[in-house]
Amino acid sequence: MTARLLLVSNRLPVTVRTERNEAVVTPSSGGLATGLRGPHERSDGLWIGWPGDVSRLRPDQRAHVDANLAALRCVPVYLTPADITRYYDGFSNAVLWPLFHYLLDRIPPTSQDFEVYRAVNERFADAVAARYQPGDLIWVHDYQLMLVPGMLRQRLPSAKIGFFLHIPFPASEILRILPWREAILEGLLGADLIGFHTFAYRSHFASSVLRILGIATDGGERVRHSGRQTRLGVFAMGVDSASFTALADDPEVLREAEAIRGDASSAHAPRARIFLGIDRLDYTKGIPRRLLAYERLLEREPALRGRVRLIQVGVPSRDKVESYQKYKATVNEMVGRINGAFGTVSSMPIHYVHRSFSQKQVVALYRAADVMLVTPLRDGMNLVAKEFVTSRTDEDGVLVLSEFAGAAAEMGEALQINPYDIERAAETYAQALFMPEEERRLRMRALRGRIVPRDVHGWARSFIETLQGEGAANERAPRKLSTVLALDAVADKLRSAERLLLILDYDGTLVPFAAAPELAAPDRNLSRLLAALADKPNIELHIVSGRKRETMDRWLGRLPVGLHAEHGFWSRLGPSEEWRALREVGVAWKDEVRRVIERYAVTTPGSLIEEKTACMAWHYRMAEPELGATRAEDLTRELEPLMIGHEPGAGGSGGEALELLRGERVIEVRLRGVNNAATVERLRPSLARATVIGAMGDDQTDDDLFLALPDDAITVSVGFRSSAAKYRVPRPADARALLERIL
Repeated sequence: MTARLLLVSNRLPVTVRTERNEAVVTPSSGGLATGLRGPHERSDGLWIGWPGDVSRLRPDQRAHVDANLAALRCVPVYLTPADITRYYDGFSNAVLWPLFHYLLDRIPPTSQDFEVYRAVNERFADAVAARYQPGDLIWVHDYQLMLVPGMLRQRLPSAKIGFFLHIPFPASEILRILPWREAILEGLLGADLIGFHTFAYRSHFASSVLRILGIATDGGERVRHSGRQTRLGVFAMGVDSASFTALADDPEVLREAEAIRGDASSAHAPRARIFLGIDRLDYTKGIPRRLLAYERLLEREPALRGRVRLIQVGVPSRDKVESYQKYKATVNEMVGRINGAFGTVSSMPIHYVHRSFSQKQVVALYRAADVMLVTPLRDGMNLVAKEFVTSRTDEDGVLVLSEFAGAAAEMGEALQINPYDIERAAETYAQALFMPEEERRLRMRALRGRIVPRDVHGWARSFIETLQGEGAANERAPRKLSTVLALDAVADKLRSAERLLLILDYDGTLVPFAAAPELAAPDRNLSRLLAALADKPNIELHIVSGRKRETMDRWLGRLPVGLHAEHGFWSRLGPSEEWRALREVGVAWKDEVRRVIERYAVTTPGSLIEEKTACMAWHYRMAEPELGATRAEDLTRELEPLMIGHEPGAGGSGGEALELLRGERVIEVRLRGVNNAATVERLRPSLARATVIGAMGDDQTDDDLFLALPDDAITVSVGFRSSAAKYRVPRPADARALLERIL
């Protein structure tokens, strides 16, 4: 049975307009609507989004629109004009759009609209959650709704959620400019699958997650976080190849194309050559620089004057936004200036049209053009380039393509340009114009062979199939948080114990991980909590840590609690007792390990070495994230042979059996057998006296402790990794809250 598909996008694939005093709802055309119409209909799914401004409709007209939308299985999320002004124009398009396209000078100096963006995303998430049924697939689209996956994950923990970004994802250095960068990344990571047009965009996202959230990806393909994994996929969107191919050979379209060529010609130039540009009138599309390159071509090649024409279609876009009004004025002024400089009575070098065209008219323009100019300053994909290639069933025509368009990654046979380099762009325009027919056909044939089969329907099918697989993988992951009822029962049992033995890990359990080891000292609230627990006569409290005993003494030594340092190698069962070591330790192995680690400390700024009695650790939390992650992999590979060399009977130089552990941005080499389970051996008398045993920890070393405790012990893991613990809470703050309830 096909899973029902819930599609979520800013706009519904419909147009609402008034005709003869009646509200009319008609399906829209376009790449996304076309590609998803099939899955939407076949799965009996729903499409959730804004239907457009209906604020001026009468109640009866509004009811008519609702009925029509329901018949199309569309669910409206109605937004007020104020919502659109702040969520859509104010934040999505005034902040996110220029930032993600690297046009930083267009970002306003301040923005007060993020909270409205968040609120509107909440409304979309509520609309989806209200209609969700178990087994549904949820597919959220584009930059206007980047918080929705995370919001849905909170509402629907087991749902299969996908997200696709239709614009570029910027490099981490650019994203870090955004004050709300963490919220955006965490919102996206609520998805099981995040799709990008290109490998570069996926790499930028992986780098941002590492640099901003401190979460490393598995080969740039998977992010493991919050007990789940998010797959990062590359899905290059295509066009409706069958539709464009059919129109390209339509006799009416071919007649229109011939008429366009005839209109561009004159007695002076009976076969004028046509350059074509079709773009939304958006500052990312690079129209002014295209015009400058075209002007430079006419300056350098006087013989072309009167023999070439640029047909530039500027599709209206966001006409009410001031920056777009200024951009429109700039384009108009440039067209007028160039036509004034190079035009004649019989010809104009630029024919500029500011309006929308039907798909049939667009294909006629594609068939009429000699050279297609697709030269955005940056673009997520740019389907115009693919539409042009798909429409050229005659295997003729030349595509000039910006290297900053996502389509450039798969259209190597196009003449690729840097739109910022006006001189080279003009040279490439000339190259395209004078290209021999054999080369034109060779390039176009190769482009069509790659682009036509990879259509928008295959794009949608590939994403949905991948999402189904990723959602199933997360359903099998045994890392769900304990329920409120379960934690209530835990708190009651710990609180009512006649004699409670409580064993608590420190870092990652009682305090979050800090950038440097010394920055994780207990805060005032934690000190108060531990003192209150230790003061209760029925509680025996022990704190276990990988830290040195000197640090444990300095931070916690005044409390009437047991302290266990270096993962149980050193123990002090009470304030009046001496620290005792687990066993004697040789030191020869340290020299060998130190030589290796020191090289990495020197070449990795921000990293540091911590030497303990039975352990040597390399911390890289303060290092540049990508460098630290790379160095950690290299160091691990270099240290692993040393572990083998120190296996019993392996003839290693140190005579000590060692093991290698990877923690939260730390790599440790320690004596084998030195782990938190040793603490349990030290506490055998306490275990015998206790009526209830409770333990909390966050990492692999704490699992050693959990497994060494009696079966009836209450064990709680903090975080989302796989654990032997019976219960789970997400963060140190939640662990503290549970301990507060014991009081």
